[in-house]
Amino acid sequence: MLQNMSLLLVFCTLYCLPFMLQGSNQHERKPYIVYMGELPLARTYAPEDHHLNLLEATIGDHQLARESKIHSYGKSFNGFVARLLPYEAKKLLQEENVVSVFPNTHSRIHTTRSWDFLGMPLKVTRRHSKIESNIIVGLLDTGISLDCPSFNDTGYGPPPSTWKGKCITGANFTGCNNKVIGAKYFNLEQTASTSEDNNLSPADEEGHGTHTASTAAGVAVKGANLYGIGRGTARGGVPSARIAVYKVCWGSSGCSDMDMLAAFDEAIADGVNLISVSIGGTPRPFFSDPMAIGSFHAMKRGILTSCSAGNDGPSTMTVENVAPWILTVAASAIDRQFTTVVSLGDGKKVAGMSINTFSPKKNMYPLITGALASNVTGDSYGNASACDYGTLSKDKVMGRIVYCLGTGSQDYVINELGGAGTIMSVVEQSDYSTTTIIPGVFVDATTEGKTIDLYINSTKNAQAIIHKTISTRSPGSYIASFSSRGPQFITFNILKPDLAAPGLDILAGYSTLASITGYSEDNRHNFFNIISGTSMACPHAAGAAAYVKSFHPHWSPAAIKSALMTTATPMRIKDETAELGSGSGQINPVRALDPGLIYDINMNSYIAFLCKEGYNSTSIGILIGSKGFDCSSISSAQGTDGINYPSMHTQIMQANSSISAIFYRNVTNVGFANSTYKAKVTAPKGLSIVVVPDTLQFSRLNQELSFKVALKGPSMPKETKILSGSLEWNDSKHSVRSPIVVYKPMR
Repeated sequence: MLQNMSLLLVFCTLYCLPFMLQGSNQHERKPYIVYMGELPLARTYAPEDHHLNLLEATIGDHQLARESKIHSYGKSFNGFVARLLPYEAKKLLQEENVVSVFPNTHSRIHTTRSWDFLGMPLKVTRRHSKIESNIIVGLLDTGISLDCPSFNDTGYGPPPSTWKGKCITGANFTGCNNKVIGAKYFNLEQTASTSEDNNLSPADEEGHGTHTASTAAGVAVKGANLYGIGRGTARGGVPSARIAVYKVCWGSSGCSDMDMLAAFDEAIADGVNLISVSIGGTPRPFFSDPMAIGSFHAMKRGILTSCSAGNDGPSTMTVENVAPWILTVAASAIDRQFTTVVSLGDGKKVAGMSINTFSPKKNMYPLITGALASNVTGDSYGNASACDYGTLSKDKVMGRIVYCLGTGSQDYVINELGGAGTIMSVVEQSDYSTTTIIPGVFVDATTEGKTIDLYINSTKNAQAIIHKTISTRSPGSYIASFSSRGPQFITFNILKPDLAAPGLDILAGYSTLASITGYSEDNRHNFFNIISGTSMACPHAAGAAAYVKSFHPHWSPAAIKSALMTTATPMRIKDETAELGSGSGQINPVRALDPGLIYDINMNSYIAFLCKEGYNSTSIGILIGSKGFDCSSISSAQGTDGINYPSMHTQIMQANSSISAIFYRNVTNVGFANSTYKAKVTAPKGLSIVVVPDTLQFSRLNQELSFKVALKGPSMPKETKILSGSLEWNDSKHSVRSPIVVYKPMR
């Protein structure tokens, strides 16, 4: 059933889509990606020439074919981008060496004591700095700003001998150094057009790429802060590692599929050791998903890709970047939050959340509500109480703090009218802080908001002052409300996200080319900024993976991923989504150095998994560069999920169906040569979990043993949509934990 559903998804994406486009845009050329799998080993031709010949045969005109081709991929995998008519895309799909043809779309970026919180203090045990400095972390993002102190190369030698990349200069970017050893940009559609863009360069004009790069591998910078807020030592997970940047995101246009694939193609060939991508879009079947394609070829060459899970939570079925060879990362809180205090004229104080960098210049400011500041004489189509644009009188707002019922861009509106600040009342307080363009704070409507409202209505001379934000302790660690949740709908029985990492209110490097709010009206520029998002969680996981790799350089991407997942700390969940939000839990990089057992996955296992999921033999053969490949030539993937994954998950697709699932697993001993692991099962009411065998006896390192986990249970109650349990292998020193999740979609 599940296999057929996956096959239907593949079929629809690869075959139905070109037909749908043909009906509505049959005379309009648009960029399509033609993916052709692995580069042929025994080729006697240049891929670019082959691509042009294919195009010419398809289009029927040599000159038009040459003009239509945008880019060829040919360093790490095979394919090209061209402007095609829908029927031409369909025709190319029928070529024997083509895996998929899909329209180019645009994804979006998923927008310090976090490493201390994760148990990695500044003086944490590290391998020799020479080993760590040979690790190269590649980042696909908005570029980088070398002016940021996080990328100072003092004390660095030349790049590792394995490095084959380049540093491309351009506007606002004069070159690299021995810390940031590579920088490239990809804007293929713009580059291929006749128009010119003077800003084509690896320079980060948004700040996002600088923030993620410094989080993963920035050097330690003492006294880092945002206008005095969050002061401390900012650093990456592997401060001695090198950085290579691939700019693929461009302002409002986002991050193009074709550019991301080009960056993967280059990064793999350049010699990066890990890839961090804080970008995402709607999940697609793997052969039509640039993130899945690029990360597959990276994995094949021993490179782990860490990706953000998305910012569409807390709704379920919103998780992105779901391929099993990707490390998919949710965003969690740390034990610090930012609080902004408001003093009222009657002596009372209320507290809310924001990043307010402004120190007050007066003892008190006049305070007014949006309703009282209403522009009653103008043409207003909004809600003045909510301070909607166009509803307020500039004369009434000028020089005053305005209390607004609702959230949005009230600070922007009040700033435009000359207001002194804004207090925004929210029905449900957010768990992350937003930087305001003027003095501002978000308060809870039912508590602090009520106090403010009563005060304003009790006097004719209401006054207030918004203080500068301060750091306060918070309970930590929980999943951010915005962090996307599973389950996924591409591969039903793979739990995503895989784990969680800090993503709330993270202080890290920033580009001074961008204002700290992103507004052009904002004149504040800083080397550091505080941002929230799974974008911030992703490089934390990439840095942790690089840290593990520095101790275990020969571990496969799956082994590193397994070590991080099975040693993660189970999390406190604020809502009913449980592991659908956190996966295996909060990363613990130091524990991951010695996981005891690992769930490794080799290439044959991934291929068997793809066969089980319904991808056809021909496409898989092209993917891996094996002509004439047949799924029957390898052992069939067994069990509910068909892959040796560190977590276990099944979805009950039929209403009133009983629970029945079997997971086959292999674990490799990387702990003590002679060791005995006992299985400890935690099962919720209504779910039986049986492990066979329940004892694993190892006699040597790297020995591999197998077991199976059987789930049984009656149909889940109507009001229940998730059952959570776990399996923990324990040898008295190591605890190797796997979450077990049964999910029933609500109907």
